Amino acid sequence: MGVRGFYRWLVEKYQKIVVNANLNGREEFDNLYLDMNEIIHPCFHPEDNDILLKEAYMHISLLILFYHLSIYMHTHIYLKCINNRNFLYPATYEKVFGNIFEYIDRILQIVRPRKLLFMSIDGVAPRAKMNQQRIRRFRNAKDREILGKEEDRLRRQYELEGRHLLPIEESEVSDSNVISPGTEFMSELSKQLQTYIRTRISSHPTWKRLKVILSDANVPGEGEHKIMSFIRHQRTCPGYNPDTSHVLYGLDTDFIMLALATHEVHFSILRPLDENVLVKDLNQHGLKDTVGRMSNLEEIHAKKPYQFLHVWILREYLNLDFKMMNLPENFESDIDRLIDDFIFICFFIGNDFLPHMPTLDIREGAIDLLIHVYKEEFKDLGGYLVDVQKVNDINGGYISLKRVEKFILAVGAYEDIIFMERSKFHENKLRRMRLENARGNVEEDYLGVGSNGDSSSIVRLADHNVLIVKNTKMLKKELKSYAQRISDLYRNGGVTDVVKLGDSGWKNRYYKYKFSADTEQDMENMRKILVEKYAEGLCWVLLYYFSDVPSFFPYHYGPFASDLKGLSSTKPILRKGLPFKPFDQLMAILPPMSSHVLPVAYQSLMTDEDSSILDFYPTEFDIDTDGKSFFLGDMCFHYGVFITLKGVCKLPFIDEERLLVATKKIEKELSEEEAKRNAENVDLLFVHSSEHLALQIINVTGSVEQNTLINIEACLSGDINGFVHLKQESENVSDSKAFANDRDVLCVDYHPPWCSGLHIPCILEGVTIPETVVSESDIQERPLWHDTRRRHGRGINRSHNHVQDAKRNHSVVGFRSLPCPEVITKGGGNGWSPRGRGYNATRTVQKEQTSIPSFWDTYGRGSRGNRNGHQIDGTQPTNKDR
Repeated sequence: MGVRGFYRWLVEKYQKIVVNANLNGREEFDNLYLDMNEIIHPCFHPEDNDILLKEAYMHISLLILFYHLSIYMHTHIYLKCINNRNFLYPATYEKVFGNIFEYIDRILQIVRPRKLLFMSIDGVAPRAKMNQQRIRRFRNAKDREILGKEEDRLRRQYELEGRHLLPIEESEVSDSNVISPGTEFMSELSKQLQTYIRTRISSHPTWKRLKVILSDANVPGEGEHKIMSFIRHQRTCPGYNPDTSHVLYGLDTDFIMLALATHEVHFSILRPLDENVLVKDLNQHGLKDTVGRMSNLEEIHAKKPYQFLHVWILREYLNLDFKMMNLPENFESDIDRLIDDFIFICFFIGNDFLPHMPTLDIREGAIDLLIHVYKEEFKDLGGYLVDVQKVNDINGGYISLKRVEKFILAVGAYEDIIFMERSKFHENKLRRMRLENARGNVEEDYLGVGSNGDSSSIVRLADHNVLIVKNTKMLKKELKSYAQRISDLYRNGGVTDVVKLGDSGWKNRYYKYKFSADTEQDMENMRKILVEKYAEGLCWVLLYYFSDVPSFFPYHYGPFASDLKGLSSTKPILRKGLPFKPFDQLMAILPPMSSHVLPVAYQSLMTDEDSSILDFYPTEFDIDTDGKSFFLGDMCFHYGVFITLKGVCKLPFIDEERLLVATKKIEKELSEEEAKRNAENVDLLFVHSSEHLALQIINVTGSVEQNTLINIEACLSGDINGFVHLKQESENVSDSKAFANDRDVLCVDYHPPWCSGLHIPCILEGVTIPETVVSESDIQERPLWHDTRRRHGRGINRSHNHVQDAKRNHSVVGFRSLPCPEVITKGGGNGWSPRGRGYNATRTVQKEQTSIPSFWDTYGRGSRGNRNGHQIDGTQPTNKDR
């Protein structure tokens, strides 16, 4: 998921990094990587995807236009669309698969890859990610349960009153938790994708020249992680072209950091535009006005709905923005090391593996503050925070915890003023929201068949049908009102803030209410434990971006920045293990409401009273909303309403040993088909049989023993290194459909190369650097968020020594820092760049290649069968969502 708001911060600050994509694909790139979960989810439940919604509303607008041609036609089609929600939302797996194929076709039309298409579906996640997945799924299940009960009550009430409603249709896609490894849906999706790939390669000229790799849900690892593993392996092998251009499709902000971490220059991220022009038009002007605006329909449809984010331009910005005047003596700056440090310091604002620090909020300019402190403190730090070339150091030498401690304590010196400003901000916001709520200022839904009478001018439907639509609309509004009433925000006029950050004694209250620490000694003991576990967490997250993740942070809350005193004395212990099996992961992340996606024997472990792990699956759990806000959004399952709490779901952590003991006992009850769903697979490589790589594989196959791995080299395969294994003939045919031209496509198992060095944390020798786009004038000054007097034009004359004194002298528990110094940071520039990948200025980079080891094998799994895990101090494991 990444950090919410990071992309917005990035494009506002470094504006030239994004350019609009041409839908007709005027540019070409070498390799296209699809994080398939970023495609599967919006095709499964498009109510969460603005781009698909805009297209759906485009069709609705056309239907409105049809009315002026034929009232009868419009009446018939409009009612059919309203009653058949497949028009906007798919109701069957088959429809979902069709949407996915169309989505892929559209992206390929934009990117036009020349060499490789890599489709990567989330497999079993790292142990660290499972906890976040578990919390999100339990929270969503509770939302659906709450609103489902209220909808049932309202429907009974409407029925008694004689008010008819649109029916709730049965749907295969009512539970998006089936988008998880091991489910029947994911198994069928893999088969359908294999058929789709074969069909496209055998019949489409663009696909015929492509090598296509499919990494499905039975290949362990998150989708983006498997993609980055592939890139890291390839760039360390002989014959790799350093000018290979990569495009990764997806909305997750983690992609940007992961792309930076590869140190590949020619890397771009493709993502949909974050705008709702058409939807806003329909919502604000009403359907009657939309008809009059149909002259602009072509213009609206022509808007480019995708953007490229060019990583090499982001590198230029970071190089300029991190220029420091106070460097240590005889110190030579290294852009690659600066980028690694930038990735690392962003960990502190939160991620999928560690809870965010209460001190830092990206909406409050947290990254600006981190960059400012980094630059101000760099000379005193004595050098860079991380050295990923040492990522396999058994002593954890890839992170200088001594420097990190100095850095984060400097950040902690700003805590008091941040909390005071935050408290003022939320008080003002709450006051405004109370006024809006009192006025009944509830946002109208997108379709806008409103009660204000605007819809009457569109078409005069039969009275009965009009009433059905209006009654359903009223039901939705009542559900929204219910969601408002049950939230603390609207019921009590504000959330209960027991900690009161910024008020005297806030830190003691935090430890008391969050960790049940009552005495000063209890608080200090808990702080030390938090520091130790947080140090381990920082190591884990760094390995995720540059290698892999072994375990998870065992607390619901993170420490304050000012509490990390003693960080340098910790000795992180990283557990090495194996990935969960798919069914074991489902047991670790799913709520009881979704037990239906599991085999029957596994379902009983979630629901039976005599289950040894029943305590893992509470139907009721606490949600700590202390200091958090509520958000009302849209969800098709309940006619446009759901509740999302920005709080902490206090679920019991999964005990791996207990879980695996329980599931091991029932594995023997699995059917053959279920056992396949629970097995670990490898990637599949598809290539047209006329391609040189296919001929090479076929020729070699006859001279080697069965099951022998065949080495493929970049010079013969189109810049792809690795090993392949020819599948059995029966396996080489799609399970879902048979095609006469299936022999035109060769499908083999693909394994990554065994290169001697893994991941080179710098740009490669001989790479062509694109023409410089950014200048110093594009880096402009702006104040920090919490510096309100600067924001309002009133200067502050305070010495930086005040903060330095606070860092040196504060007590760890109950600390109150001195006021913040005068700070102005560099910010975003102006203007768009209409260019893509330019190469006018050509210069080569001569740089020594140093390598570090790779990936995987540290999933925090103690054992599988008779394979036992073990612990290593500070080491990076030696092997490799949504």
